[in-house]
Amino acid sequence: MFSKILIANRGEIACRVIRTARRMGIETVAVYSDADGEHGPALHVQMADEAVPIGPRDAETGREPYLLARRIIDAALATGAEAIHPGYGFLSENPEFVEAVDKAGLVFIGPSAKSIRAMGLKDAAKALMEKAGVPVVPGYHGERQEPEFLAEEAEKIGYPVLIKARAGGGGKGMRKVDDPKEFAAALEGAQREGEASFGDGRVLIEKYISAPRHIEVQVFGDNHGNAVHLFERDCSLQRRHQKVIEEAPAPGMTEEMRTAMTSAAVTAAKAIDYSGAGTIEFIVDGSKGLKPDGFWFMEMNTRLQVEHPVTEEVTGIDLVEWQLRVAGGEELPAKQEDIRLEGHGFEARLYAEDAAKGFLPAIGTLHHLSFAENARIETGVEQGSVISPFYDPMIAKVISKGNNREEALQMLHAALRHTQVAGTVTNKAFLSALCLHEEFAAGKVDTGLIGRDLEKLVPEPAHSDQALVCAALFMAAQPSCPKADDPVSALGAFSLWGERSEIIHLEQAGERHSLALSTTDGHNWSCRSLSAASGAAWTAALLFTDFSAKRLQILYDGKEIAAEVAAWGGHLAVFIGDETHEFALPDLLEAVAGEEAGADAIIAPMPGLVKKLSAKPGQKITRNEPLIVLEAMKMEHVLAAPRDGVLAAVNVAEGDQVVDGTVLIALEAEEEVEDGARSGEAPA
Repeated sequence: MFSKILIANRGEIACRVIRTARRMGIETVAVYSDADGEHGPALHVQMADEAVPIGPRDAETGREPYLLARRIIDAALATGAEAIHPGYGFLSENPEFVEAVDKAGLVFIGPSAKSIRAMGLKDAAKALMEKAGVPVVPGYHGERQEPEFLAEEAEKIGYPVLIKARAGGGGKGMRKVDDPKEFAAALEGAQREGEASFGDGRVLIEKYISAPRHIEVQVFGDNHGNAVHLFERDCSLQRRHQKVIEEAPAPGMTEEMRTAMTSAAVTAAKAIDYSGAGTIEFIVDGSKGLKPDGFWFMEMNTRLQVEHPVTEEVTGIDLVEWQLRVAGGEELPAKQEDIRLEGHGFEARLYAEDAAKGFLPAIGTLHHLSFAENARIETGVEQGSVISPFYDPMIAKVISKGNNREEALQMLHAALRHTQVAGTVTNKAFLSALCLHEEFAAGKVDTGLIGRDLEKLVPEPAHSDQALVCAALFMAAQPSCPKADDPVSALGAFSLWGERSEIIHLEQAGERHSLALSTTDGHNWSCRSLSAASGAAWTAALLFTDFSAKRLQILYDGKEIAAEVAAWGGHLAVFIGDETHEFALPDLLEAVAGEEAGADAIIAPMPGLVKKLSAKPGQKITRNEPLIVLEAMKMEHVLAAPRDGVLAAVNVAEGDQVVDGTVLIALEAEEEVEDGARSGEAPA
């Protein structure tokens, strides 16, 4: 067994590998980029025995440091590491990296370069699997890439079709096309995203299964000819072809279907002499239940999967330990008949992203971060960490296990409810809504579920009077609570006798709230909004307060509300159930800032790269017309016109890197357009 390994990755997967290596007595070496070191040592750096900086992006190619094989191999050699664990993503499925590691006299903790190449391109992999007797989806997997030819192939296959970057993964470079008129634009987008993410813009075309389920089988092989499966995972709950919640085993799975799928998966692994952890992904027709003739090979991931913890939960096997043992030359630690499936597991991916804005990635400092105690948490961040624009915005994987599916799902929801994140927007409420979704709870799931019910799952953020009153009471009731930089306000509400009263100012999503609070006994409070538009009034009683733990329980207009509060640098976050409400404590001495451009501009919602621009000054546009494609965190996001109008200015060009808040395009004011129309003049 190895005495020291280097982890060629970052974030939660690096922390995950370090934890198992430490348990096995293996020393670890972390690597970190300049971006990861900018705000202090990252969590994976803190956990490792040693850490080596690998610098900035490559000056010539612009490639990410974690993709620079030479820097990583040099770090391994300099620290005396014997092997390199790639984690997932980055170089984990790069055969040239595997060969370079071997050439340097190191061990790659994963499959051979030959096996990775065999499964690296979707078209070649499908041909190989078809030859091995594994069922594959009908489609075009050839070399010809002319748009006209691919459009003809799509017509032959029959719409709807799925365009997929042949070197893709994680939903990148993938487009569903329902109408032939949309094919050209979808093809262009898939090719562009494939080139940006994988350096390969070639695609394949497949028949789109109308009621698809995504079920995958965890396989493991060694260098002694052995291969086993560790049962299946259902990853059907997806949005934009990216997994959201995974589970094991798959709901509705029959023994006949399981035997057929797992046998096909092991056959696939043996066909390429596979060694290490891998996943065979199948697309399944769920329209008439799970049947042995209703599944087809999609692709093989020749690495550890993001969702591997759910398999660990239901088998009791540490997959990272198996990786290390197999790479060290040992045989598989167990035979197929020894591997048991027990209970049910779920994994939810908690991201810094704005579900209400199309799941746009978000950035920010995690000013407050707290996880449920009764759940397994895999994370690469801690309180105070920064979610930057440079990497995947995952905060944590929240994992639950129960004796059955209903119990495991209930435990997942409880774990999410008791997870608290403040400082950036997250998808927590969206994940919680999925846990409560009637069809998902019943096990009736397919890859289109989220899209069909998106409005129910992602309602517009609503103003919460309950959260507003809780925040105001927390500020007013606790002793010596500073409300601003004004030293007098630090004294809190004061009354020599009679009624105590205080005005609390809070700001949420740019809207100012001023509330007048008063009490005679410190227990029963009246609260009145000073906003002319609102004028609302409430009564509240403090049932329980623990200011040291920042918890309170109130009787709000006859209803008991339990809340927890996080406070930092002029901000408060109130956690009630599945909801998080953040408030700023405004400085009343500051000048009132101008109003935002609103519907008169398209503003960058995040840092990113302008990949495509179809706008020029003077151009007439219609509401929802696509104008800019912005690439951020390796995904493309289409920004559309907020209203009908005329473009006054285009402030960016293709290839520009922009920061969030940048005014990309300005529209002429509606009044100007109307005046010009009335006078018969063309808008300037």
